[in-house]
Amino acid sequence: MRIAIIGGSGVYDIALLESREEIIQTEYGAAKILLGQYGGKEIFFLERHGKGHKIPPHKINHRANISALKSMGVERIIGTTAVGSINSDIKTGDFILLDQFLDFTKQNLTFYEEGVAHIDMTNPYCQELRNSLLKASKELKISLHQKGNYICVEGPRFETSAEIKMFALLGGDVVGMTVAKECILAREAGICYAAIALAANPAAGISYEKPVISQILSFMGGKQESLNEILWKTISILPDERSCDCVTAPDRASIC
Repeated sequence: MRIAIIGGSGVYDIALLESREEIIQTEYGAAKILLGQYGGKEIFFLERHGKGHKIPPHKINHRANISALKSMGVERIIGTTAVGSINSDIKTGDFILLDQFLDFTKQNLTFYEEGVAHIDMTNPYCQELRNSLLKASKELKISLHQKGNYICVEGPRFETSAEIKMFALLGGDVVGMTVAKECILAREAGICYAAIALAANPAAGISYEKPVISQILSFMGGKQESLNEILWKTISILPDERSCDCVTAPDRASIC
């Protein structure tokens, strides 16, 4: 089993032992990946925003990232992400296991560049992978919201308070700038994908506090240990063989 972890804002170290870095060339560009081992399983780590958080969300080469992981035989991806909280039940510092998203981005990222193809995204995140993340958090006694509707915006700017009010009316729980794109491409590639989010701040207009990226990064760093515990526990209990239908999703896509 090969599993990848994509580190979002503030997630730069997952304590891999005996790791090495490789640059993987794809038809969409290059991706920098850290390779290591955990519990006898091959682990791949990719920093979504690059070293030192230098790549803004609208310039991330998601197709190169997912394509590189696919070429290395990765079957499962766990994405981590910092989000702004829209739902008043989700407090700053809470972990959220995402189950749906609303995509408001303008980039139409896809691997289907020829012909007409429609991939099924009814349940965008892999349920088998979500179940393992949920089980891991329960065994560790780390509180985790079992569901969360992720609003994906283009960035790099933060949202207006009016936009957040609209997202709340549409049923959004948290807001971010990246995860939906990764999730769609992973489904097209036949890779299982799930995402665990950390509420790093209230969304715009929810409180008098205004989002500041330096504070978000610092806050995420303070939660790294708990996040690592969930990740490693999840990897240790994941079944070696997949029983979900993510792998067959590309074969079931409606292609004209």
